Amino acid sequence: MSALLLDVGNSRVKWGVLDDGEIRRTGHIAQEDIRQQGLAVLTTKLPRRVDVVYASNVAGASFATRLSGVIGMHCNLDVHFVRSEKRGWGITNSYRQPRRLGVDRWVAMIGAWAELQTTCLIVDAGTAVTIDAIDDEGIHLGGQIIPGLEVMLNSLSSATSDIPLIKASSKQSPGDLRMFGRNTAAAVREGAENAIAGAVERAFRTLRANAHDPTIILTGGGASRILGSLEQAALHRPNLVLHGLAHMLENAQ
Repeated sequence: MSALLLDVGNSRVKWGVLDDGEIRRTGHIAQEDIRQQGLAVLTTKLPRRVDVVYASNVAGASFATRLSGVIGMHCNLDVHFVRSEKRGWGITNSYRQPRRLGVDRWVAMIGAWAELQTTCLIVDAGTAVTIDAIDDEGIHLGGQIIPGLEVMLNSLSSATSDIPLIKASSKQSPGDLRMFGRNTAAAVREGAENAIAGAVERAFRTLRANAHDPTIILTGGGASRILGSLEQAALHRPNLVLHGLAHMLENAQ
């Protein structure tokens, strides 16, 4: 069976093709490009001959409707949009209303659990940074949501008169005294990156203080910058949501 897997986020759409148990032909495109050029800019990059289309979507119902239409014409298939559940694939959702948990978080947890099956801290660094904890039994302990790096940088520019719009750097935070910026742009960048890294490290320490031994697993577009800023070792899984979708499909309940 060949499956097209779609991770539809607020900033990017990522895809991969599941074939013989392996995810191949991965790629991504910015939502900004889709807004400017239309969904054809996405479908021209996708295969036509697949048996099923599985998607995780947090870009809203309107985008899901448009995506379903163009994928339907491109692949002659309906798109199966997965949803957060109370439990499944070894994970128990902590939300009283399970569907209110972002589906990307749910699928990322499934992907992490499928690989590790032990206490883990899943960090998805996108438009927002989500931090979710799972214990040794696969029980979701809960999570945190904080602004992503770009959102932090943009918010300072819009909320102050003296701080200009600062662009994120492609370089990792140095992790030494250079973290104290010597100009406004550097100070803002270092502050935002260290706010995110500090939130992850505090979550890690809290789990350790409560008798858990977590593995940190990072995903999302900003994961590499966080990876370089953390004191603890961490796993980097850029396609964690795609792996979660693959696991759900291969182990359909």
